[in-house]
Amino acid sequence: MNLEDLGWSAHFQGQVTEEEWPETAPARVIRVRRGELWLQGDDFEHVVPPGTDSRDIDVDRPALGDWFLLDPETHQPIRRLERKSILKRKAPGTGRAVQLIVANVDVLFIVSSCNDDFNLARLERYIALAFDAGTTPVLVLTKADLCENPEDYAAEAAQLGQDLAIECIDARDPVSSAPLKAWCGPGQTVALLGSSGVGKSRLTNTLRGTDEQKTAAIREVDSKGRHTTTERVLLPLEGGGWIADTPGLRELQLYDAAEGISAAFADIEALAAECHFRDCSHDVEPRCAVTAAVKAGTLPARRVENYRKLRAEEALARETIGQRRGREKVFSKMVRDIDKDLPKRG
Repeated sequence: MNLEDLGWSAHFQGQVTEEEWPETAPARVIRVRRGELWLQGDDFEHVVPPGTDSRDIDVDRPALGDWFLLDPETHQPIRRLERKSILKRKAPGTGRAVQLIVANVDVLFIVSSCNDDFNLARLERYIALAFDAGTTPVLVLTKADLCENPEDYAAEAAQLGQDLAIECIDARDPVSSAPLKAWCGPGQTVALLGSSGVGKSRLTNTLRGTDEQKTAAIREVDSKGRHTTTERVLLPLEGGGWIADTPGLRELQLYDAAEGISAAFADIEALAAECHFRDCSHDVEPRCAVTAAVKAGTLPARRVENYRKLRAEEALARETIGQRRGREKVFSKMVRDIDKDLPKRG
């Protein structure tokens, strides 16, 4: 397997000097398991043992899909090459930790299913994540074979962007899934993200022509599934590309994704530029172009509400602990002052 097969491109080659090239061995992280990094070069494999065990994963920590320059003799990492894309999220919990999902992805398959899992607000969140990461989003609607009118789901999803690619498929059927291979060419890396039980592992098997990835049936009561992937791994595709298989996400909080939100809601941002007030919240202000579009029926109110929600969430995620404590302290003082003033008012 040569470097081009692994996804090596001019983006990475341009970061290696003529002096470094004969003295280093490029390798890519193809598996992350319990802190171990499995590196693949053009003629070798190497496993880097776990480092410091911590849930506070910094953006500079290694991630699945990263490229490293290694010492050709010991295969120890010398430095990580600059990423061309990185999918990340705020780690679950109340802290400010960042969790890296996968790096250097060309296309993100956002997988949802034609059942109760389908949720426009969640899809907008994934689309914002894709744009922020620098990848191309493709919406993949699975279980089309179990739905009487899958085209209705596709029509709803089309509201999320004029240029958004949407495919309705049966993840188990190679013929139905064939259109997705257009994004899986030699050296290309695609990732699958979506809730548990939507058919990501089945789709991975279909695109690879194998049955290696474990699958699990969904619960009939609520159409939800269980995690079937417990590690992050890049798997080779028959066409020469790679597919990232990652655990299902029960929670996806955006982190430092202002640009991605702007791109995902480009229609609202364009209208916002016409608002009378520059700091318009698109709620009660007069002469607001966004609320006018909602009243005219050309913009869904649900979409505006989710836009404001993601903007507020993203701002909160970027807020430092000191800033948050200061804001909470001011708010607490205001509440105490109001409580003290109430007896005086009788």
